[in-house]
Amino acid sequence: MYRAEGVESDEDRVFRAELVARAQLAARVEDGLVGTEPHLWKEYFFTLFRESGVPEDALDAVGERLRAAHMDDHMWTHVEDGTTEALEALLDAGFRLAVISNADGRMEAALERVGLRRHLEFVVDSRVVGFDKPDPRIFHAGLERMGLPAEAALYVGDLYPVDVVGARGVGMQAVLLDPSGELTWPVPRIPSVLDLPSWLSRAGG
Repeated sequence: MYRAEGVESDEDRVFRAELVARAQLAARVEDGLVGTEPHLWKEYFFTLFRESGVPEDALDAVGERLRAAHMDDHMWTHVEDGTTEALEALLDAGFRLAVISNADGRMEAALERVGLRRHLEFVVDSRVVGFDKPDPRIFHAGLERMGLPAEAALYVGDLYPVDVVGARGVGMQAVLLDPSGELTWPVPRIPSVLDLPSWLSRAGG
């Protein structure tokens, strides 16, 4: 998408740019937004584009290419090497797995396509159930399907005011994904889902 508009960047710069955009998104949600507003996500992506080297006059064009690509093939489908093994390790240790996601109705199909759905008992997609994180109802929907009390469940997410605040609000435990190691919110943090099995082992899970 970048190269099609004559923009050169690299993986590390895009990674750092996404962290900046995610922090801005989290701050906006903390200010009272829900986190699924279209203008908020436009702001997120434009921040990501700017920070990774896209000039102002190319923001709209790159954004339109991204939107079209997402409509054709769900863009939240990158699977980090080792993810399957991490999920299998969790299952082997006796943990039950599911997904609660703010999504567009296609999350379950996307997980199926990348080979992760088979590790999960179910997927709660906000578009399908009609409410978004951090609304407590979406977490209660997951707990009801799991048949567990909130205190017996752990939620892992990457946006503190959406995932951690929402999960803790219904009594769940929470862990925040922090790839940069720079976040300062008062919550246990791990760099990646790959680190979850060892973190749970150390935590006595």
